[in-house]
Amino acid sequence: MIIETERLYLREMTEADYPDLCEMIQDEETMYAYNGAMSDRESREWLERQLARYERYGFGFWAVCLKETDEMVGQCGLTMQPWQDTEVLEIGYLLKKKYWHRGYATEAAVACKKYAFEVLGAEEVCSIIRDTNTASQRVALRNGMTKQDSWVKHYRGVDMPHDRFVVRKSAKDSE
Repeated sequence: MIIETERLYLREMTEADYPDLCEMIQDEETMYAYNGAMSDRESREWLERQLARYERYGFGFWAVCLKETDEMVGQCGLTMQPWQDTEVLEIGYLLKKKYWHRGYATEAAVACKKYAFEVLGAEEVCSIIRDTNTASQRVALRNGMTKQDSWVKHYRGVDMPHDRFVVRKSAKDSE
C-alpha cells in the first residue's frame, strides 16, 4: 500500500489487475476524454507503461481500491507528462463508470497531492484535462487547483485542447 485514505487505498498495479484495467479503459463512456476506448494492445501498453514508471520514477498510476472490499475501482497517481516545452508532475485519475459520483476521484487525487508535496518534495503539481472533460475539471478544482494555461495536444490522431490546472505547495502543506 502506498497511500491510504478514509475509504480507499492506492497500491502499485500488477498483471493481476489487467481485467479491472480493461473494464475501465475499454469502456467508451469512461474513455470519452481519450477519444474512445482502448484496444487490447493499447490496454496492455497502458499497464506496461505504469509498471515502467514505477521502476523509473517510483510512482505512476496506482490501483485505487476500496478498503471495504479490496476491489479495484479505478486508478489515480502521479506521472511525468509533457506540457508545451517542459515536463510536469501530474495527478491523473480515472474510475470505472459504476464508481463515478461517489467522491472517490477527489479523495484519491487529494491524497496524491499530499504525497507529491510531502513524500516527493514537489513544489507544484498539476492535472492536465481535456477542455470538454468537466467532471475531471471539477475534481481538480476540489483539489485546490486553478486553471493556469491551455495547450492543444495531439493524441490518437486527434488535436485535443487541454487545460492545465495547477496547485503550488503552501506553508500549511509543509506542516
